[in-house]
Order: sequence, then structure tokens, then C-alpha cells
Amino acid sequence: MTDFVKKLAALALPFWMDNGEPKKLLAAARKWWAQVYQWVTWPVSQFDPLTCAEPLLNLIAYDRDITRFNGEPLSLFRKRVAYAFVNAGDAGSVEGFISIFQRLGIGYVELLERQPGIDWDVITVRVTDSQVASNTQLMIQIIRQYGRTCRRYQFEVITVQGLAIRAGWDQGEYVCYPARLAGAQAATTFSASL
Repeated sequence: MTDFVKKLAALALPFWMDNGEPKKLLAAARKWWAQVYQWVTWPVSQFDPLTCAEPLLNLIAYDRDITRFNGEPLSLFRKRVAYAFVNAGDAGSVEGFISIFQRLGIGYVELLERQPGIDWDVITVRVTDSQVASNTQLMIQIIRQYGRTCRRYQFEVITVQGLAIRAGWDQGEYVCYPARLAGAQAATTFSASL
């Protein structure tokens, strides 16, 4: 609630006028001036991408070099436009790239650079399978717009699997029991490249 609306709500009539027609007149004046306040502040509120009208949002997005991809929800598009400058500033570092993913609601992500056995220009992006399923277009758009030039990106999917290991001590001898998942084959890694 703004200061003006608080002051309007705090207006009170003297006790001898606090009923009948003067009370109705005060209520009508409150509604009128609240409406006038909305009319006056409307142009200023249109500069905020999270609350502005959609045609103005498209103009702000064009100014900030953000394009809406097919099927993108309006709330996500508003976030991308609102955080465009911050995301552009964070694009150069690993921590910044992780912040971009968190800021846009994708969630946990890992970035691995210069891994042994992989070309030096490949950056591995580790995400969960649910993140890939629900945000595929968004992740591709983020990498296109904020990814490093002359780098290739490869998605790696991580899946959490519970594992129980039992260790024991047998008459002072050190015993190591191998463990593996029941019914599981060799560990596999799924990856895709852009």
C-alpha cells in the first residue's frame, strides 16, 4: 500500500459528522481519489516489465534484445525481460551463468569446463531430467543468448538414485564389500550437444 492510499484510509470525520450523508461523501471521495491516483501513476508503472501492459512489454523486450520463443508463458517472458541487463552482466562467468538459471526458475545446474577426455571448448551443463523436460526451449535460448562465443555446450542429465552401502568389521580384518544397484547395468551418461 502506498503512502497516498494510507493517508486516504486514515481520513476521518469528526464524531458528530461520522454518520449519514457526510460518511457516504467521505467514502465516495476516497474511491474517487484512489482512482485518480491510479490514473496518474499508470504511466510510471508501465516501465516495470513485471507489471506493464503486454504491447509495452514487447517494446521493452525488443529494446533489451529478448525474443519470445514458441509456447513461452507470459510470466517467464516477463522475468526474462526484467532480468535482461543483470543476465547480460552475469553471462561471462560460471557463477553468473548458474545465477541466470536460478533467476529464471530452472533450478540447480552445474557447469564443467575443460574436462579430461573432452575437447577444451566444450562446456558440460549438468541438469536433472525434469529440468530438461520442462525447460528445454528456455535452456536452449539461454545458451544462445548468454553462452560464451566459440564454445560448444553439451547437456548432461543427472538422476538421483538412493544407494545403501553396508560396511563391516570381521575379527580385526579389513573387509571391503562391493556394492551395485539391483538390476542396474553399467552406469550410463546421456548427453546432447547444441
